[in-house]
Formats: sequence, C-alpha cells, structure tokens
Amino acid sequence: MTPFPERDRLVVLSGCSGGGKSSILEELARRGYATVEEPGRRIVKAETDPASIRLPWNSLAGFSQAAIELALDDYQRALDTPGLVFFDRGLIDALLALQHATAQPPSDDFLNPRRYHRLVFLTPPWEQIYVADAERRHAFAEATREYERLVEGYPTLGYDVSILPRTDIATRADIVLERLAAATQE
Repeated sequence: MTPFPERDRLVVLSGCSGGGKSSILEELARRGYATVEEPGRRIVKAETDPASIRLPWNSLAGFSQAAIELALDDYQRALDTPGLVFFDRGLIDALLALQHATAQPPSDDFLNPRRYHRLVFLTPPWEQIYVADAERRHAFAEATREYERLVEGYPTLGYDVSILPRTDIATRADIVLERLAAATQE
C-alpha cells in the first residue's frame, strides 16, 4: 500500500446515525486497521447523571463540547498510531453539531492544524437498518436531518464527501479502501 502523508492517515467515517458506520469500522478493524470509536456514544455510555448537559437530549451544545474534547484526545493519540486510522465520526462532526446548536461556525485557526484525510466517507440514511437504542434515542427523521447537515457542512470546511452505497459491510469497507487508494494517486 502507498504510504499516506501524516494527516492523510486519519480517515473519517460519518453520516447518518444508524447508517452502518460502526459496522464498517468493525470490518476495517477485523482487517487490521486502527479504528476509533464514536465520541458521542462513549460520552452517553459513561454519563451517570440523567440530567447532565453532556447528554445530547439535555443539551446539544454541552454534549458537543464534551465530544470536541474527546475527539481532540482521539486525534492526538491517532497521530502516534502507525498506518491508517479510521474514525467513527470525530472532531468535525462534533464541531458541526456545536455549530448547529449555537450558530457559531468553527474557526480555521482551530481546524487547520487538526485536519483529517480530505476524503470523508458518509453513510446515507438507511431506514431498514436504523435502530434506536440506549445511546441513540432520536428518531430516524432526526438522524436524516443530521445527515443533511453533515453533507452540507463537510464541504464548507474543505473536505470532499464520498457517499457509501447501501450494500453489505464487506463491500462498503472495500469501497472505502479503494477510494482512499485512488485519492492518494490523484
């Protein structure tokens, strides 16, 4: 495999909640790639106070701030990890959520030293596989609106969006790797 420049080793999978991101990351991990679990799910699992502003259904701004802090730590740790590192969401998702909650866009001064690979993979809404659970309490319609914000937001921050087709997990993982390889040769 062609070696990737430093920031091009850090790859984001984002998109619709319940669209299959975590399953794709599990497949990539099974193939030997480093992966980083979604910050939001980790926050919700760890939070013990049901009234906490770190929970998205109590305060999207508070939750987004907590996700930014965790994503910054993830980003720094990933820089020390050799090879490709795949993120289930990450800093940009958290910043876009904060922007949605507060109408404050992220600053270039904050973003520029913390770039990921320019190609970001998004899983589209897929109602047939969407499942609400303890960490994902919102309905499919809200997940779809979130997806639309991401499709619009990533390009405004200088990223190219690659939407993954609705197909089996192994094929989706293959597509991610093929598109990354092609983007490296451009």
